[in-house]
Amino acid sequence: MSIYRSICEARSLGEKKFAMLIDPDKVRLADLDSLIDLAIKARVDFFLVGGSLIVNSHLDQCLEEIKRRCQIPLILFPGDSYQLSYKADAILFLSLISGRNAELLIGKHVITAPYLKVSPLEVISCGYMLVDGGVPTTVSYMSNTQPIPSDKEDVAVCTALAGEMLGLRLMYMDAGSGAILPVTESMIEVVSQSLKIPLIVGGGIHTPEKAMRNARAGADVIVVGNAIEKDPSLIQEIADAVHSVCPVP
Repeated sequence: MSIYRSICEARSLGEKKFAMLIDPDKVRLADLDSLIDLAIKARVDFFLVGGSLIVNSHLDQCLEEIKRRCQIPLILFPGDSYQLSYKADAILFLSLISGRNAELLIGKHVITAPYLKVSPLEVISCGYMLVDGGVPTTVSYMSNTQPIPSDKEDVAVCTALAGEMLGLRLMYMDAGSGAILPVTESMIEVVSQSLKIPLIVGGGIHTPEKAMRNARAGADVIVVGNAIEKDPSLIQEIADAVHSVCPVP
């Protein structure tokens, strides 16, 4: 079963998925083995691998090590067109629909499309929506775009709907790495209810309780990275919290 199909099937059943975000520039290979062991034990559903600033050799090494150690699907989460590797299983083909930077709406995609066309990667088109997390983030700086204000739920809904109507197959709302303010449950709820496609939510999720509330609000996949880098013991707790959310009858 393809990764995208598995996400859609889980959404139809009301099941929630947990994706662990690994930034190869922040995680030393010496520490990666222990993180993988914790992820296997916690039954993490996916690894998202990527970041805003990545040295390609680190990316390949990271992917190779994870694949050597486990069968958890590897999804590229690229911050730029050069962050590509055949060593993953899939790639989120991100279009930054919350901003007005044409390079990140379509420009970079034109450059990478020939590579992806001949690659073995499962290409999953994804609308990326940056939401204000209370502090300037690497994503906003590198993308030269303004995030959606955290209290503008109508803007978030209209943006998500436009992405879905354009044919994007996933929607990803992100407050950014190191966000002080995560995406609110109310915004997640109204965006999720407006969409027919799966919704991913990340950024600023520091506790199992917040992960659970996001899942209950309508997020289909919860992504956590920064909090896990600081405290790997959260992997099990967050995984349990996300997976405990029961389907609505």
